[in-house]
Amino acid sequence: MSHKHAMIILYLICASVVLGLLAGWYFGEDILVIEWMGTLFLNALKMTIIPLIMAAVISGVASLGDVRKLGRPGGLTMLYYMITTFIAVTIGLVAVNVIQPGEGVERSIESVSAGLAVADSAGGQGVVDIVLSMVSPNLVASAVDLQLLPLVFFAVVFGAAVTTIGKQGESVIEFFDSLNGTMMTIVGWIMYFSPLGVFALVATPLGEAGGGPAFIATVSAVGSYVMTVLIGLSVHAVVLFAILVLVGRRGLSYLKDVARALLTAFGTASSSATLPITMECTHEHGLHERSVRFVLPLGSTVNMNGTALYEAVAALFIAQVYGVDLSLSDQIIVALTATMAAIGAAGIPQAGQVTMLIVLSAVGLPAEGIGLLLSVDWFLDRFRTTVNVWGDAVGAAVMNKTMIMHGDNIELKA
Repeated sequence: MSHKHAMIILYLICASVVLGLLAGWYFGEDILVIEWMGTLFLNALKMTIIPLIMAAVISGVASLGDVRKLGRPGGLTMLYYMITTFIAVTIGLVAVNVIQPGEGVERSIESVSAGLAVADSAGGQGVVDIVLSMVSPNLVASAVDLQLLPLVFFAVVFGAAVTTIGKQGESVIEFFDSLNGTMMTIVGWIMYFSPLGVFALVATPLGEAGGGPAFIATVSAVGSYVMTVLIGLSVHAVVLFAILVLVGRRGLSYLKDVARALLTAFGTASSSATLPITMECTHEHGLHERSVRFVLPLGSTVNMNGTALYEAVAALFIAQVYGVDLSLSDQIIVALTATMAAIGAAGIPQAGQVTMLIVLSAVGLPAEGIGLLLSVDWFLDRFRTTVNVWGDAVGAAVMNKTMIMHGDNIELKA
């Protein structure tokens, strides 16, 4: 996609977000008539995820050459994601302790029932289950369910193995290189439909909530909680920008180039669905292919800064509502558990509700407390997904710079 077309689409997506909010606000449930446009756009993006991830990761790993070179960039990437996720959790804990959003909030029978329903449907997933989920006994089933972590793990192993079989592997690498290029072309075509898709995806949830007046009434009940989450996410977004400037050596021009991905993340509430666009934006900016193909797919599965922050805030909010005083050691457990649980969170809308149960159980908080959050979760999910994608994009820039500094034979494109 040319730079001119990319900028036009960016402006149209900006307008779509604003118009979508206004339409959902004023038309209420009547706006649901256009819901199909959002579903079609989201399905089109999801259609590209599996082949794109497999092609991008395999070709990205294979392009490192000697499989022994995988250790350094892979280790640095995981270290970066773990550090930034823990920073996000810490910011969330500080914000919720200072603001105390749970003070004075009353529990309702409806919210308790809703929380129990979520707990029953989520099952008893724990940290060990997250580790086990990295290796799937059935990759086809994982692809059907959009379970990206085992697919990325297999793609990394496959790409590394291809580099060890000499000339026989060259044709395989060439195939996945071509497949990656083809998929990126398809993503470019889908982006021409993005303004309409984003408009529908922003308008319809607000319409389902009953329009503007109903949404205001819902938010007012837990307004301090919503404010705490948004403040925490905003602070972390600024921290990520500082990391981008200080370590990645990039600034506002990079933010402008990935704005399409961030707005799409806000519209779709899915970091996985946004991945193809994030890859396109960072590639157009000039990041090396290896950074884009390896770091971003890995980030879309394990880097959930916004989700981790939200889970930390939500856990302490529930504790405050129920009058449970969490000690410093309990809050450290919340921080560590939220960091690990975020890695296992699927890149789909409102996946944090499920991993939230891991955090609550770690410190003995009632699972039904989730019901207090459900009325505004769809709204906050869009902001935390945007931060997740921003963290991925910053990670790609940071690792692009770090790999160059460590001599991994990567050069910036002009």
